Amino acid sequence: MVDIRQSKDYTRYLSSLGWIVERIKNTNYFIKKFPLIGSVIKIQRPEKIYFKKIKTLAKKYRAFQIILEPKDDKQKEEIKKNGFRLSNSPYLPTKTLELNLTKPEKDLLKNLKKDCRSIVKKSKVKIVKTSPEKFQGVWKKAVGFKRYVPQIPQLESLKKTFGKNCLFITTYDYSAGAIFLRADKKSYYWQAFTNKDGRRNNYQYKIVWEGILWAKKLGAKVFDFEGIYDERFPNKSWLGFTHFKKSFGGNEIIYPGCYIKFRLPI
Repeated sequence: MVDIRQSKDYTRYLSSLGWIVERIKNTNYFIKKFPLIGSVIKIQRPEKIYFKKIKTLAKKYRAFQIILEPKDDKQKEEIKKNGFRLSNSPYLPTKTLELNLTKPEKDLLKNLKKDCRSIVKKSKVKIVKTSPEKFQGVWKKAVGFKRYVPQIPQLESLKKTFGKNCLFITTYDYSAGAIFLRADKKSYYWQAFTNKDGRRNNYQYKIVWEGILWAKKLGAKVFDFEGIYDERFPNKSWLGFTHFKKSFGGNEIIYPGCYIKFRLPI
């Protein structure tokens, strides 16, 4: 199943944010140019790694850094043989949870942890679709300066490029919300927020459940929670939402990490 970063929709999205995108043999190469010093090339979870293409692009764009995030251990070994070194700061989550959406809805509900299932079944909170502009405003209000919140044009571009495969939802009182994306047969819990009222009322559980049902209705086979705590690259701020995500069940998926090579621009 192709990762979202290798989809054509994601290509258009990154292009709208100012990245140069070269799509060669169904693989996306994202290039960020910096005045005078060259560029950075980023390749994330490709189906296949073409090292000759990387070398050609590095020369073309005068890359001083190449970032590779493999999808499995086989790719990891290839990368290491080509002089890449493991980074302590991954760009993508190195560990995640995936739900099998091919099961009937009743089985998905049954597989939720007891407290999670009880909250979802009892919750009467109204969930509504909203615009990127409104979503950004309530998100920013909920988190203040504690977290980075994308600008409105960035969220509008996400909606425009993914179209029906992008969902912005919140509770009726805007105390919790989330963005869900779909690419190929996989859906992603992309970004989310919850304020104090939302956390007190456990609204985030109903938000995620609605996202799961939306993904299943669209025909997605897998729901990716897009990151949980990984002991190899510890970030204690991830422990809280990891506990929350695990309450929905699913299988743990582990990725090799992020590999980097530095070079002198030619």
